[in-house]
Amino acid sequence: MNNKDFMAEVSRRMGYSLKDTSALLSVLVSEIGDCLEEEQTIALQGFGTFEVKKKLERVVVNPTTQQRMLVPPKLAVTFKPSPLLKEKYNKED
Repeated sequence: MNNKDFMAEVSRRMGYSLKDTSALLSVLVSEIGDCLEEEQTIALQGFGTFEVKKKLERVVVNPTTQQRMLVPPKLAVTFKPSPLLKEKYNKED
């Protein structure tokens, strides 16, 4: 499902116009991005948790040249699905 299909489905289900749905989703994504920039955790009940984690610097080895390189520390966004979401997709039919 691409962005256009997603917006059309949300618009249909909520009874909003496509323009209103687009604005709503834009605000939602913007707010999520702002919270993640401030390194806040975002928990969506029944869906999961978005969190910013700090990755420490580490040394890696290039397998071809055997040269050691230092990878600098960085921030990464992680997602942990809720138990309900996991259960929904891990059911055996």
